[in-house]
Amino acid sequence: MITGRQVRAARALLNWKQEMLAEKALVALTALKRMESERGLPVHEGTRDQVRRALEAVGILFVESDRGRGVMLLNEPPAAPARRASRVRT
Repeated sequence: MITGRQVRAARALLNWKQEMLAEKALVALTALKRMESERGLPVHEGTRDQVRRALEAVGILFVESDRGRGVMLLNEPPAAPARRASRVRT
């Protein structure tokens, strides 16, 4: 199970705001804020799973060992595709 601290660290590695992660994970911003809360507020497991999958899709690896938990960025997030100017034929 990933922790709120891991999610905050992953966002920091990606330079994402909460709003961006909520959008990418298809979860409510309030649910994400609950998940990241230091108070350990309850969150649906489905929400936690969607957040985890969204972060893993852009290269975040969640790490857990006997020494603690963390995150690692395996590769840079994919660049947004360049927009091409459309040509209108007449």
